[in-house]
Amino acid sequence: MCGICGFWAPEGVHDQGHIEAMTNALIHRGPDDSDTWLDQEAGIGFGHCRLSILDLSPLGRQPMRSACGRYIIVYNGEVYNHLALREELSSYDFRSTSDTETLLAAIARWGLEEAISKFIGMFAFALWDRQERSLSLVRDRLGIKPLYYGKSNGTLLFGSELKALKQHPQFANVVDRNSLSLYFRHCCIPAPYSIYEGINKLKPGTIATFKEESLEPELTTYWSARDTWIAGSENPYCGSIDEATNALEALLMDAIDMRMLSDVPLGAFLSGGIDSSTVVALMQAQSSKPIKTFSIGFHEDRYNEAAHARAVAEHLKTDHTELYLTPQDLLEVVPLIPKHWDEPFADASQIPTYCVSKLAREHVTVSLSGDGGDELFAGYPRYFLMDKWELVERVPYALRSLAAKTLPHIPGACYKLLGEFGQKIQWRFDALGMKDFSEFYRNLTSHFKHPEELVIGANEPGTELTDPANRFSQDRFKLMTLWDTVSYLPDDILTKVDRASMAVSLEARVPILDHRVVEFAASLPMSLKVCKGQGKEVLKRVLYKHVPKKIVDRPKMGFGVPIQEWLKGPLRDWCESLLDPTVIRQQGFLNEKLISTMWQEYLTGHEYWNPHLWDILMFQAWLAKEKR
Repeated sequence: MCGICGFWAPEGVHDQGHIEAMTNALIHRGPDDSDTWLDQEAGIGFGHCRLSILDLSPLGRQPMRSACGRYIIVYNGEVYNHLALREELSSYDFRSTSDTETLLAAIARWGLEEAISKFIGMFAFALWDRQERSLSLVRDRLGIKPLYYGKSNGTLLFGSELKALKQHPQFANVVDRNSLSLYFRHCCIPAPYSIYEGINKLKPGTIATFKEESLEPELTTYWSARDTWIAGSENPYCGSIDEATNALEALLMDAIDMRMLSDVPLGAFLSGGIDSSTVVALMQAQSSKPIKTFSIGFHEDRYNEAAHARAVAEHLKTDHTELYLTPQDLLEVVPLIPKHWDEPFADASQIPTYCVSKLAREHVTVSLSGDGGDELFAGYPRYFLMDKWELVERVPYALRSLAAKTLPHIPGACYKLLGEFGQKIQWRFDALGMKDFSEFYRNLTSHFKHPEELVIGANEPGTELTDPANRFSQDRFKLMTLWDTVSYLPDDILTKVDRASMAVSLEARVPILDHRVVEFAASLPMSLKVCKGQGKEVLKRVLYKHVPKKIVDRPKMGFGVPIQEWLKGPLRDWCESLLDPTVIRQQGFLNEKLISTMWQEYLTGHEYWNPHLWDILMFQAWLAKEKR
């Protein structure tokens, strides 16, 4: 795993120090080695920080040039089938055993798009074609690895994290208010947007190609989750539940076997839930020695999953390590969040994810994770609340819309007096105004339902959740799993895991998101995923072949932290300083009167403002770091 960065400005002379500064900003992603490459004549520079996983020798160093001399690459990720690809490329004179050289050989032989179609893995890379004088930026199919890019003051900049782009003297540090409104809706900023004007996230499954004439991207989608879901609907799996279970187990076995390829110590996160337990069980089934597993625990029972993880570890006989965290341990992570996430990000599970990554890094360099199971196999509890839309739909839209418009005329004090029940009434009024199910689902999953009321001068842009092309089916479960796969998964979950793990120089691998598993899951009828009001049926059956049902059959808990207790307790002074109305008014981004009202209501017992205030605090903490 690594950090990559670079710039391209065909006009002008470039300082070697610029690319070195960008590279040094990513040293946490690759502390083992670093190097740069600069072509003054072309005006292009690449930087790379290396976390050595495959081929620990200097022969794996990047930036790397192809044997033919045409291509230069900087690459972050792993292509797990690179040894199989080498058999197809047997005539190539390989100098190293690194997968980076395999990528270059494949691109030189088959061309970029055909080569990518053969890659099984997670990757983000930049490829300079000396012959065509073009730069291509590529991101993996599911968005496991990040890649930012954008033109700033005439210079094209790119990197694994925003902190690298910010080191270049041409970077324009201008906050994008429209993106900020998306942040307050989703608690993260979805691709293709970023917190800065002119800087984008490359969408998953996309190639951005730049030519020196304009440095404007030509975007090519080489893999699409939407197309995969459509193909799965048109050609559904026709086997029985037992046949599907065996087929899924075989796919996962192969995906996990590939991801156990490593020249450094390897382990796995284990929460004791369905997804991580399945990954660990299939790892252990293929290993001759105990797999190293890691979990964290809390002394508060409602947050603690450690006992469940321990039960799974004992059954599978893994080499298990657990660490119980105190509130102080968690609080110490809070000041690190703006540093490691680079732009506002408010999924509070980032805190325990960072802690378990730090624990694992003390023992291993690579850790497998169970992310992706909820999206692919309908595992989120909210999927089973959607029958409420059926009640809403029974009322004609004209009447619903009229009722929703009465909301502003009801005194806010009426809702406040009713507390959380009042908020539920208010939410139902909002729901009445939704035109269709997609709008209803977006509203349900939003933190701030009307972020334009909070962010001054914002015009909220469209996202994957508002794209009509993503409403291809009448099957609501199928739609919800797609929407989460193209939005919540890459923008929140995978961003969280990448930043938390790379902050401590740990490579996290996600075998459930092998694109072959994704394509198979997309073809499964919902009757094989959903049973008796619960999801993940076929995935559970894979797990039950290795772990007794009684050990893992429990309600989904999630990776929670006691934010509610913190904000009124040990973090109260921190909150008060960041929420100071005078400071917020001077900053000019947010409505300080609305925030003051929320904070005062929260202190007097209106707990429903808890997630909203955490979103605001994470932005304010990020903004404070920006000004230092």
